[in-house]
Amino acid sequence: MNVGFIGTGSMGSLLIGAFITSGALKPSQITASNRTIAKVECLAELYPGLRIAASNADAAKDTDIIFLCIKPHEFRSVLSDIRVSLRSEQLIVSITSPVMLSQLEDWVPCKAAKIIPSITNHVGSGATLCMYGSRMNNEDQHQLESLLRHISEPIRIEEQYTRIVSDLSSCGPAFFAYLIQQFVDAAVIETGIRRSDALAVASAMLLGTGRLLTEGGMTPEQIQERVAVPGGITAKALQSLEIDCDGMFNRLIRTTHAKYREDTVKVSASLYGEEVNGQ
Repeated sequence: MNVGFIGTGSMGSLLIGAFITSGALKPSQITASNRTIAKVECLAELYPGLRIAASNADAAKDTDIIFLCIKPHEFRSVLSDIRVSLRSEQLIVSITSPVMLSQLEDWVPCKAAKIIPSITNHVGSGATLCMYGSRMNNEDQHQLESLLRHISEPIRIEEQYTRIVSDLSSCGPAFFAYLIQQFVDAAVIETGIRRSDALAVASAMLLGTGRLLTEGGMTPEQIQERVAVPGGITAKALQSLEIDCDGMFNRLIRTTHAKYREDTVKVSASLYGEEVNGQ
């Protein structure tokens, strides 16, 4: 299998590294392009054998799967660059949530899929959300998921739930890292504990809690019930959290969805022209 990557920014380089480190792909199986060629050159130094493409079309040519790890506003230009050299049996995989599968299929003559990776894939953990276009059959889906399974748990979702599931899977690590940061900083300020010690304890706690929720088979409610003795310290603190966090995640979800709707309008306007959206 030969795999192309167009875009080697934060997530593109993470996926390349994860696939190579996990043994899913050899560097020689990967061809990559980027607007800033120096970024690809750095990856080639890190992973000897990785092939540097001089153009996006070169990255897509003679590959079985092409990952598009680019920003929404770049799609029209990139798809224009590569579609003349694509073959019907190839698979285009977008990691950009506001770009719809139907839009990809309008622009390319090949198969199309959309995945939402997570920074947790860097350590072979977490989920990769998978959505498939109308041209993909069961064998195509199995091939992509077999590749993704080296670095994550592939989970099929309906495209209409892209944003909310992305909030949970892809944005979630940043949200909960922020909460841990606030927890640790408060511990340091209030007690004087060394930040490194507080962070080590809190990180181990978060890892253990995740395992309780997955392999431990416990629900969030059950964990709280087991930890919070009635009238005890944890129960008192949870009462405070209920007041302070009331509606917090509702506001967060409304914020991400508003930005998502804004981005989908911009993508559609870029690909088809503003008149399609009545703008």
